[in-house]
Amino acid sequence: QVQLVEAGGGSVQIGGSLRLSCTASVNINDGKIAMGWLRQAPGKEREGVATIDKDGYINYAKSVRGRFTISKDIAHNTLHLQMNNLGPEDTAKYYCAADQGHLPRPLLPTVLSYFAYRGQGTQVNVSS
Repeated sequence: QVQLVEAGGGSVQIGGSLRLSCTASVNINDGKIAMGWLRQAPGKEREGVATIDKDGYINYAKSVRGRFTISKDIAHNTLHLQMNNLGPEDTAKYYCAADQGHLPRPLLPTVLSYFAYRGQGTQVNVSS
């Protein structure tokens, strides 16, 4: 069982930045776990944002490429999502997800909805 706890959400103005964190209850540097971020806005479907697979390969959704950066802090078993140049379309609840099973490569963000473990989420609001 993997427990995930997100933090770092909040309210920010258009063009601003936020850094989300997700602390896992397991070692995230053992080559056995893939992780990522997905989000869901009210009235919209869940959207995969970014993934980092068991070998460290990274993929982003087109909507965030060039603005968001996913990274691991292996010393603290924490996954980060640095979000820059935020716009109203980024307003959503952001979830961290993880899976230790057999996963496709490349690990596209679209598969994040099927990951076995997910955190409670952290809200991000972007306004003018």
